[in-house]
Amino acid sequence: MLSISGIDHIVLRTNCLQAMLHFYCHVLGCEIERQTDKTVGLTQLRAGSALIDLVDIDSELGRLGGGSPTKLENNVDHFCLQLTNESIEEVSRHLLLHDIDVGKFEERYGAQGFGKSVYINDPQGNTVELKVQLTS
Repeated sequence: MLSISGIDHIVLRTNCLQAMLHFYCHVLGCEIERQTDKTVGLTQLRAGSALIDLVDIDSELGRLGGGSPTKLENNVDHFCLQLTNESIEEVSRHLLLHDIDVGKFEERYGAQGFGKSVYINDPQGNTVELKVQLTS
């Protein structure tokens, strides 16, 4: 049997790379770890122990996946990022500063058990779940 320790990476295709970089780097705090040339079209972002790969749809890699993602035709249902040492209030305040619509935090089950999380959308319409790890 395989032993899964966490998310390694996800791949998101995009037709608005700069908006996606702003969202994932400036709003959520990821950092660019590696970029290929524009022909290949891959930008890899560090998200804790995982990577988020952004692939430009007009690149070699991007063309392999078909047409552009849209609000109705996303490539990913959602993915969850575990947050540590952040309160619900801090997360909400931070997202509102970036004009991100913050819904209600709800109790949901994930890799670390039950916890409070909220769904938000990136500029391409992908759903990102942010899960708060509350410490006692």
